Amino acid sequence: MKLGLETLDYLIFLVYFVIVAVYGYWIYKHKGKQSADSKDFFLAEGSLTWWAIGASIIASNISAEQFIGMSGQAFQLGIAISVYELVGGLTLVLIAVYFLPMYINNGIFTMPQFLQVRYNKNLALIMAVFWLFLYVLVNLSSIIYLGALSLEKMTGFSFMASALFLTVFAIIITLGGMKVIGYTDVIQVFFLVVGGLATTYLALSLLSDKVGTGAGVMEGLSLIKTKADSHLHMVFSPGQYQVHDGKGGFIDAYKQLPGLLMFIMGGMFVVNLNYFGCNQYMTQRALGADLKTARNGVLFAAGLKFLMPFIVVLPGLAAYVLFQESADAGIVNGITEAGIVKPDNAYPVLLNILPTGLKGLAFAALTAAIVASLAGKANSISTIYILDIHQKYFNKTMSEKQTVRYGRIAIVISFMIALLISPLLKNFGQGFEYIQEYTGFISPGITAIFLFGFFWKKTTAKGATAAAVLSIPLSAFLKFQLPDLPFLNRMGIVFWVCSLVLVIISLIESKGKDSETAFDVDKNWFKVSSEFKIGAMLLIGLFVLIYSIFW
Repeated sequence: MKLGLETLDYLIFLVYFVIVAVYGYWIYKHKGKQSADSKDFFLAEGSLTWWAIGASIIASNISAEQFIGMSGQAFQLGIAISVYELVGGLTLVLIAVYFLPMYINNGIFTMPQFLQVRYNKNLALIMAVFWLFLYVLVNLSSIIYLGALSLEKMTGFSFMASALFLTVFAIIITLGGMKVIGYTDVIQVFFLVVGGLATTYLALSLLSDKVGTGAGVMEGLSLIKTKADSHLHMVFSPGQYQVHDGKGGFIDAYKQLPGLLMFIMGGMFVVNLNYFGCNQYMTQRALGADLKTARNGVLFAAGLKFLMPFIVVLPGLAAYVLFQESADAGIVNGITEAGIVKPDNAYPVLLNILPTGLKGLAFAALTAAIVASLAGKANSISTIYILDIHQKYFNKTMSEKQTVRYGRIAIVISFMIALLISPLLKNFGQGFEYIQEYTGFISPGITAIFLFGFFWKKTTAKGATAAAVLSIPLSAFLKFQLPDLPFLNRMGIVFWVCSLVLVIISLIESKGKDSETAFDVDKNWFKVSSEFKIGAMLLIGLFVLIYSIFW
């Protein structure tokens, strides 16, 4: 298997790079405000269309975490890993209906701002610091790590050279502000979808050529069905399948995706409600728009989420069958390192056996996903730091020009820290699992304080603070005391315990009265258009159909 791109591949990638750079510059010059404006820089207030909002959410969401990490877990676990994308799509519908009106009608632009308005400034500061550490040390660093890993496998350049390239490219996009990010994300999503689907098509064709008779894509799908039946089930039982753990051993697939219990105990919903509804990274591009535009954009993103398994899961399944059945030494040796099966290597190795030209398109798609996600994450980090920490505690009299300047400095510093940390993630086996598990230490408490803060008027600041503070030590305790407990079930348990503590403390403190900081809620906020209802019902029906077929 030959590492590196050919001249034609680089030319195709150059076309992508030039299109994104030129379009981003045009947006910056012609759609942006010429004077420094912090709301324009951080939120692109009132200027993103529904399709730009939806595309930007997906571009920021789909990154190396999915292309490399989720494809790796498709290699490891099979089609069941699609649950993150499918439930994510349904969760976006809930966010559009119930969360967005609460944010927009109450003038909320950042998550710490919500905590300050609904609770108090102490909780807002605690969580702002938590979010900054989480976004930089876990999310931003893991995206750089997985992205650099894929580029290293694909191009032959060193890990650090690949990481530096991605970081610099993302910095260029991010410094233009949210408006540049939002509109260039439309281009990024185009390359992501077209390149991703082309990669899936060719992966199935290669599977047919190397394992079957060369009859084409449909034979490739048939080979997955016949050669990898264990990988075509959405629901696992304890002890049903042992899969590679990425560290040289095996792990029960149920521990990764614990069957129906991840729904019953709520862990899967906690993951998605926190990620899409309580996460500056995801909500930011919608909060600068009016409610109707924001809702339509989020529904569009939900529809795109249902397309993602075709782009990130099917290639992982094809790589698994190739690894199991093909005599191609390049594939086997590429996926293993020192005799250890590394599922995260599956997608990069697959890209290396694509034909010249199409490899460049796949390279562009992967880079688009990585850079868009890095840009969105870094802008959110900068937004929280500047608006919720620096402006409130270090310099309350900053001018608009200073706010934007310090915002750009925060972007560069966060990238530098994540770049330095990223090589250390090689010790964590599965990249996607690492992100989900360690984000899950804090997400149960966050989800509880947002849900109760929105919809239960008796929730108090002390109750919310207790839930937020309890989440991390309780998660750590359960992880080490009950190591066989699936982390999704652990998140569900922690969420319910945090919620119970929140309710008890709030009832004691409030003495049954509504909190003075509770939001006034108008039921009319939650009414949606007929078109929105039809779109939502189609997604729910598709979810039920998929589980019916692949139970």
